[in-house]
Formats: sequence, structure tokens, C-alpha cells
Amino acid sequence: MYAIKDFFLSVIGADETDIPSSEITCSQTDIRLTFYTNQMQDTLAAYTYTLVEQGWLTLIYNGRQLTLEPGDLYIYSPGFQVTIVGGSEDYRAICLMADEGMTLQMPTIRDIIRTAYLPIAEWGQPVVHITEADLRRLSRHMHDVIEYQQSAHRFRAEVLRTLYTLFLLDLTDIQERAVGSHKYGERTTEIFIGFMRLLPKHFVQHHDIAFYASQLCITTTHLSRVVRQITGRTVVDYINQMLLMEASFLLQTTDLPLATIAERLCFADQSSFSKFFLRMKSINPKRFRMEK
Repeated sequence: MYAIKDFFLSVIGADETDIPSSEITCSQTDIRLTFYTNQMQDTLAAYTYTLVEQGWLTLIYNGRQLTLEPGDLYIYSPGFQVTIVGGSEDYRAICLMADEGMTLQMPTIRDIIRTAYLPIAEWGQPVVHITEADLRRLSRHMHDVIEYQQSAHRFRAEVLRTLYTLFLLDLTDIQERAVGSHKYGERTTEIFIGFMRLLPKHFVQHHDIAFYASQLCITTTHLSRVVRQITGRTVVDYINQMLLMEASFLLQTTDLPLATIAERLCFADQSSFSKFFLRMKSINPKRFRMEK
């Protein structure tokens, strides 16, 4: 999957001098750009925070239809399949993207991961409804990112990371106030968030539930129950979705032989990989590559 800089260079076709930041970027978006970006979703490894300012947007998330309206903050985490199905012509939003690799290396990693996945754990959807005062505060942070990413500030990268941290701290505070009494117990929420933290790091090498359960010091049955309870999906669903996204990315952006892709993704052989891809995508990988 692409990091932000490579995404802008290879997919968007931007010139390197036009890319404001290789780790964190923020911009205004409309309905046209939103539909286009959603088509590229499977290739981008970034956490995305979209604050709706005007109009509405309807999407399918985890099999459920959600409609975003002004004052809603939508959080996208790598590995989730989302399809945008409609939106108003006057839809306007501001979108903050942060590279997944950089995010997972930040000192406040536990709070960041909790911020990204808490709405899913508590409400079963990645949307936070915020007050007008909180909206102004988050919007201010996002516009500050826009300002600094376009500047020649000597410490621009450090400033952008600081602004991202401030944004996440405020968002965490908003979430904690909104949650109040937890829908799930603290331990259940922590197990789910812990699994979602492990998944992007290890899904290539580990396709089995046992690995993730052992890392969290629980049984496979317990982990399966927690993930299904919160999301309605299985652990295998999440692992397979990540594998499918990475396979699609490699097929679309490289000329690697299928056998090499199968090996890179730790499948037993090319045949196993092809059967997996056909089952998940309803098209064999050769044809998928030809139609890209």
C-alpha cells in the first residue's frame, strides 16, 4: 500500500514539489474529490479524519449504511472497506490524512490507536457527532495544518506532528465525553483496539487467529468473541481484507509475477493465492491485473 507521498506521486500524478508533506496533509474536499479518493482507498495506508462542513454524504461501512451530515467527524483506519454511494452537490468537508507508518511510531501510540477505533468499539461505526464548539476547535487544528504544510517553516515536519498530536488529544477528549458510560467493558474495548493495532503490522506473515490471540494473552475463542461482538465480523474477515487490499495494490502497481506476490504475502503457493483472490474478489488475479 502507498504511503501519502507515494500516493500523490503515483496515483494522483502530482509533482514532487506540489506535495506539502510526506507524512501529514490536510485539504478541503468536495463530492467529486471524495468519490475519486474512495476509488483509491485500497491503495492508501493512512489514517483519515473527515470533518463535514456542508451537505451530506452516504456510505456503506461494514455492511451498514451511514449518512454523514454537518458536524460529523468520520474516521477511516487502514484495512476497512468503505463504499461511498451518494452525496449532495454542495457537500464540503475538510480532510486530514496521516501516514500509517508514522502514526504507529508516535510516542502517544496507545492514545492514537484508541482514538481511531474507539467509535467502532462503542458505537459500531467510525463516526463522532460533535458540538459546535468542538467542531470549531478541530477545524482550527486542521486549518493550521493546511497553513503550515504550505509554508517554508524550518521545522515544518515537527510543527505538523505537533498539530496532529493536538488534534488527536482534543478528539480523544471529545470521544471520552461522548462515550460517558461504556457500551462495552474496558477490557473488551482494549482487546479489540489491541487487535486492530497488531493487524497492520503482522497480517502478511500471520494469517491465523492464534498469533493475535497469543500476542494479547487471551484464547482464540475470546478474541473471536470480542471482535464479533463489537463489529459483527470475524477475525479472519479482517485478516483477509488486509491481504486482499495488499494483493490488489501489488497487482495494480507492480509487474511482479503471481508466484512472487503469493510468496510475499506468505501463501503456500501461487495456486493458493489465486484461489483466495478469486473467492474474495470474484475475479482471478490475472484478469484483475489486465483490467486495472
